[in-house]
Amino acid sequence: MSEDYNVENKGGASWHLPAIIVLGLVAVGGLAFGWNASSKLDATQQQVAAQVNTLKQGVDQDLSSLKDRLVQDEKTNTDLQGDLKVVTDKLKITQGQLKKARAEAAAANQDTTQKLTALDTSVKSELATKATSDDLKNVDTKVGGVRTDLDATRDDLKMARSEMGTLIARNHDEIDQLRRLGERDYIEFTIAGKNKPQKVGNLTVELKGVNEKKGQYSVAMTAEDRRLEKKNRSLNEPIFFYLSGTKIPEELVINKVGKDTISGYVSVPKVNAQPATTSSSGK
Repeated sequence: MSEDYNVENKGGASWHLPAIIVLGLVAVGGLAFGWNASSKLDATQQQVAAQVNTLKQGVDQDLSSLKDRLVQDEKTNTDLQGDLKVVTDKLKITQGQLKKARAEAAAANQDTTQKLTALDTSVKSELATKATSDDLKNVDTKVGGVRTDLDATRDDLKMARSEMGTLIARNHDEIDQLRRLGERDYIEFTIAGKNKPQKVGNLTVELKGVNEKKGQYSVAMTAEDRRLEKKNRSLNEPIFFYLSGTKIPEELVINKVGKDTISGYVSVPKVNAQPATTSSSGK
């Protein structure tokens, strides 16, 4: 029986060693796996920490930039408020001055109206009390004299007339007066430089020369393919020309000369006479 016991003990001890080895290997593997997992966790934590740090730096920069912009906006807003206050103050001053000026103008107008009313009343009263027949005769005589003086002055102010009976304008203002009569159209022009043909109404005018000292000029005129040369003509001296089929002439007037420069107008009648009837071929 002792031999059997020994055999059993030997058999039982034979599987203990492999089991211990396996357990040891498992333990070593577990330690290796744990260490690897711990290393990966540390690396992950470091990456996350780095990303968080980068993100924090970006947020800090954005916050700093935002603060700078807010400071600048506040400064701009302050400047704008200051400018607005200055403009508002000036506007108030201007409105005050305008209101004052209107009040002064209204007061002056009222004062003037009152003075005129008083003067009118006074004159009427004096006329009513002093207007005898002799006074009225004297007044009529004076009025007649004034009317005569006005007529003489009006005659002096009349424009010169050409041999055709047309009024001759000496400047732009007189041309406007003639326009208002409505009898003719007036085309004003200026030619600067010699031998430069310029179209003026129905005419082509070309300056040939100027005698500024004597107030004379020479021009070449072309109308309906007919060319005329007028030499040494005086200022405000009309040059008449007829277009085919018309009885009322157009006229060219030069009223200003300068160095190689002339200014004037072409006068075109608004209503021309009907063209004359041509003779029959047998006559």
